[in-house]
Amino acid sequence: MSVRYALLGLLAQRPRHGYELRAAFEALTGGPDTWEVKPGQVYATLERLARAGLVTEAGVEKEGGPEKHIYALTPDGQAALEEWFYSDVAGEYQRDEFFIKLMVALAVDGVDVRRMIRIQRAALYRELHRFTRQRMEADPQRELALVLFLDKIVMRLEADLRWLDMVEARLDEIRQQPLPQPEPKPRGRPRSTQKHAED
Repeated sequence: MSVRYALLGLLAQRPRHGYELRAAFEALTGGPDTWEVKPGQVYATLERLARAGLVTEAGVEKEGGPEKHIYALTPDGQAALEEWFYSDVAGEYQRDEFFIKLMVALAVDGVDVRRMIRIQRAALYRELHRFTRQRMEADPQRELALVLFLDKIVMRLEADLRWLDMVEARLDEIRQQPLPQPEPKPRGRPRSTQKHAED
């Protein structure tokens, strides 16, 4: 979904062909190591946007090579882009694999949860070291997008490490609490909710 709206935003700057859009997208997101988009994805997305009436073909470039179709934003595309700009974005917090692993481990006898936490903490520190080094090597004058993205990653890793410390410190207390269980379903036929009219 982000690629779709990013392409609309890049076309709001000026009409472009697919190759230009791909290069501009990767430049804005900090390069292909941060967020790589394949040429096929760009062209497939442009076709869907055109079918939806959000972009239109504005011309064809024929400078020594294959024809390059140039796309421009339509008024509907501008409206969709503005709606995207001013709507919230759902975080990717709900499907955290380590959280699920932790909860399952608490439900299974014999699992060394402290060992799991140590392994996860070591992995997070390795990631933190790697991204902090990349952040220090990035040039904020030329690589602003990459710097901002790396700052976000580093802060998220630091937050995950603090959460692991909190879980480990409270592990004995957590183990004493009952594990979440599904609500029991009533047996038999459900009661009728139909009301009888009074005479």
